[in-house]
Amino acid sequence: MRGTTEHHVKNSRHLADFMKDFTIDDDDSFVTHDVLALFTNTPIPETLNYIRHKLENDVTLCNRTNLNKDDIMELLELTCSTTYSNFDGTTMQQKFGTAMGSPVSALIANFYMEKLEHKALQTAAADCRPKIWKRYVDDVLDVIKKHTVKNFTDDLNSIDYNNSIKFAYEEETNGVTRFLDLLINRQQDKTVKIQV
Repeated sequence: MRGTTEHHVKNSRHLADFMKDFTIDDDDSFVTHDVLALFTNTPIPETLNYIRHKLENDVTLCNRTNLNKDDIMELLELTCSTTYSNFDGTTMQQKFGTAMGSPVSALIANFYMEKLEHKALQTAAADCRPKIWKRYVDDVLDVIKKHTVKNFTDDLNSIDYNNSIKFAYEEETNGVTRFLDLLINRQQDKTVKIQV
């Protein structure tokens, strides 16, 4: 269910395979976008609604588990609301976002990012829309027209109605971009060379 969008990157090798025949125009730029503090800013109710919708439309769910969608949602709601921790003898509850260290937090954050990226790419102005958008959890590699990077980032930072998800960005430097554990090098013939 998760990781089935065309924008999802499984790992560095998956991205390198995708990029092997990629060419980039002179007026395009490699840009990396990163969400600041994704886990602690992920809106739980909105994400759980999205997951419920995905489960309701998953015709293969019964082939993978004996749990029905209501059972799964009940377990997720319990897990996401049990965000207590103890520090220096004081018990505290995290009121927003996913709990750091919880095994389900990465799953929840990934689903929210999937929802967010869908909205971002659908609502972006045609002249700002990235040519590629490849995401690993909260790290995104995109190729976009050089003059639209700031406008697109401003759009990204306005689509979360909670105003909690914020993207930082970094443009390529001297034709080189770092993403995951790769160096992506723009070549003079417009091809791309990938180094680990």
